[in-house]
Amino acid sequence: MNLKSGRIEAFEQYSQFTSVKEFNTHVEMWLAVKKQEFSKGELVGLKRLVRFSAKVPGVSNAKIGTVLKAINEEYQGNGISRSTFKRMTLKAKELGILTIHETERKNGSQSSNLYSFNRFPQSEPPKAEKLDHPKETNNLLKTNNQENKQRNEALIEIDHTFVSDKVPQAFVQLVKYFFSDAKTIEEYWHMVQIAAFRFDYDQNTGDVLAIAIQSFKQLVRKLKSTKQIVKPIAFFYGIVNNKLKELYLDQLPENSHESKPFRYVLGNGEVMYYDWLHTDS
Repeated sequence: MNLKSGRIEAFEQYSQFTSVKEFNTHVEMWLAVKKQEFSKGELVGLKRLVRFSAKVPGVSNAKIGTVLKAINEEYQGNGISRSTFKRMTLKAKELGILTIHETERKNGSQSSNLYSFNRFPQSEPPKAEKLDHPKETNNLLKTNNQENKQRNEALIEIDHTFVSDKVPQAFVQLVKYFFSDAKTIEEYWHMVQIAAFRFDYDQNTGDVLAIAIQSFKQLVRKLKSTKQIVKPIAFFYGIVNNKLKELYLDQLPENSHESKPFRYVLGNGEVMYYDWLHTDS
């Protein structure tokens, strides 16, 4: 059964985010790993849909025509086609970024779709399951299980020589002395990618790599001087993020001390400005 169309406030229950800041963070993580799946035109459409999802974080019922008009105005007549936008939404749905609900008017005719952004899946270890074992177990079975477990762990823990080619070797050669397994090294570089995308530096590989190396060295110094850091990778992301923010602000035009805000056109025509650097508002 289709949803009934209405004001965007009526669809708050479809939001998976507590704030626009949290929504933007998850969008950044999605695009850091899935950006290459979209064409340039599709990315333009996706980012514009993100801007239309500000009033209720992560949810939009804007008409396609309204979104395309806003893009066309921003790019001075060089917008994207309706087919490009629809292709983008189908890709985003298949990738798990979007959930799309059809809506209908009171008379039963089809209305604009409801787009609900999904949270970026967090990598968490599987929870231990409780199994009902018999009271008496075979010692041979126990031994075999332990041996299999040890073999599996040996297969999972692969060293730095198995790191993906997408991770710069200079970064690998530094991190391997402190975290030797491939998965951990890749996770640290993934944090760099997320921060770089946030400030639109994902193409500035030289600057980003230099900052990543500086940040990791700063993390190591901090780890050696204190035992208060519970999650080193989160602390590392904070360092990288702050350094890229400083670089971003340094490259702003002279006499400008604020970043350029994004312009959101809400479903009711209201204009809202939102700054990716100052997301607490």
